[in-house]
Amino acid sequence: MNMLESLQSKDTMIPEKYRQMSREELEERVRFAKDHLGKRLFIPGHHYQKDEVIQFADATGDSLQLAQLSASNREAEYIVFCGVHFMAETADILTSKHQKVFLPDLRAGCSMADMADSSQLERAWQKLGEQFGNTIIPLTYVNSTAAIKAFVGKNGGATVTSSNAENMLKWAFTQKERVLFLPDQHLGRNSAFHLGVPLDEMAVWDPIKDELIFDGPTDQIKVILWKGYCSVHENFTVENVKQVREQYPEMNIIVHPECRREVVALADDAGSTRHIIETIKHAKKGSSWAIGTEMNLVKRLINENPDKHIISLNPHMCPCLTMNRIDLPHLAWCLDSIVETGSHNEIKVEEQIADDAILALNRMLARA
Repeated sequence: MNMLESLQSKDTMIPEKYRQMSREELEERVRFAKDHLGKRLFIPGHHYQKDEVIQFADATGDSLQLAQLSASNREAEYIVFCGVHFMAETADILTSKHQKVFLPDLRAGCSMADMADSSQLERAWQKLGEQFGNTIIPLTYVNSTAAIKAFVGKNGGATVTSSNAENMLKWAFTQKERVLFLPDQHLGRNSAFHLGVPLDEMAVWDPIKDELIFDGPTDQIKVILWKGYCSVHENFTVENVKQVREQYPEMNIIVHPECRREVVALADDAGSTRHIIETIKHAKKGSSWAIGTEMNLVKRLINENPDKHIISLNPHMCPCLTMNRIDLPHLAWCLDSIVETGSHNEIKVEEQIADDAILALNRMLARA
């Protein structure tokens, strides 16, 4: 059954009774399941999850960190990943055969990851190879599908995170003359720029038109950026920065490197989700911060740091819509199903894809 068929299946549609339950009833069901399953259950929760879900997480973190924690927790037979589809895939790739990974709602995808599929990448790789020969190494953000990771692994490349993208680019340039960076053009552009690669040595690959976008002689291209982006972080704008500077002249602006290059250039600091959290946590009392990242996390940071003045860089920003598909009703339904049948929306990556994806992940982890 493919993903579309899975989403259309009645088995993936939440029973109406869970929609009718009060929050207290749903929370009671979750607590019962956690008590009943004990150490056999592990619930990782991504930083962008709603508070109603994150309260039940056994660990919070970014996608790769949570997948690694899942793999290291050998007592856990059931991994209920409160995140999005590619995160659950990575957890399945890294965990042992006796462990099963579940996603409470199969509709919880990632628009960025969906902007690069394997057929598009196959076509791009062939065309770029015809133009540049064997001079390109692929790097993929961990925010990508297992199939993309597998392609990169098969072709000598590696995964990257928002924390280590610059270091992995350094490594990539010791391997080949050029880098194909996917699926997030902004992380690739910001990371390469910080390494000293000029913007006029970066091209963009459009997977819809199957064409290279670049003004100038192509032999000077060092980085080819896949035309993908995070639908949340791309919505932070230069105008947002200007408004904060005018209204709060003393306010620090910190953003995620998935934001546009011009926004990162105007910010006081940029870094991974973990970097943002740690920076705010250790900031001086009374300091002021405008944060350019997902709204659920910004709200959580506001609540956890009452001694600081914190706002969203974009006051009209919505939470990540796909991440928010994991809600309390779906979590309760998932756990009820596991208690009753031992299964619910299991995420299972094909063995060959998993083996190839591991190559990409291991090349990164070897340089951690």
